[in-house]
Amino acid sequence: MAGVGAVILAAGASTRMGMPKQLLQFGGQPLLRRAASAALEAGCRPVVVVTGAHAAASRESLRGIDVREAENQQWESGLSSSVRVGIEAVVTANPQTAAIVLMLCDQPFVSREVIAGLVAAHRETGRSIVASRYGGSYGVPALFDKIHFAELTTLEGHAGAKQVIQKHLPKVHLLPFPEGEIDIDTPDDLARLQSTDYSDASDART
Repeated sequence: MAGVGAVILAAGASTRMGMPKQLLQFGGQPLLRRAASAALEAGCRPVVVVTGAHAAASRESLRGIDVREAENQQWESGLSSSVRVGIEAVVTANPQTAAIVLMLCDQPFVSREVIAGLVAAHRETGRSIVASRYGGSYGVPALFDKIHFAELTTLEGHAGAKQVIQKHLPKVHLLPFPEGEIDIDTPDDLARLQSTDYSDASDART
């Protein structure tokens, strides 16, 4: 895993949820801490968490684990600003970083195994982008080789990493991750997450 960092995007205001989804509990941990722990357990270094709307509470939820916080003061300008802040923080911490795994804090089934699988696929295939495939589409978590760092930092507005994946799609390696379709944006999403089926799936992965 040498030279692979991680960026967890967690700057949003969670307006549809009505409460900070970074702090929602699943599997005995806040979602944000769960995501950060998965990246750390997979061997990513450094792990950078981009905070914003709920920076203080997010910081508290990460107490005691080896992550770096990068606060995005312009988080309201869109997702692209958080991507930029995160990548710049990783490169500043380790200029030799060869690749970065981009993650969200609200995909509860992203595990150490999922992240390690992205890294392994990158090394086995030589592809500069390895993205997750789910729900008839693709997206994060996704690994980007350093040749894409500049492109990622020039995204604007609400554009996210998916725009870069789409641009290079013929050369992207897509890794099946069906549970990647499950993210937590609304109270209904949270209720479904806490259902028996999802809980069983989580238990099976741990």
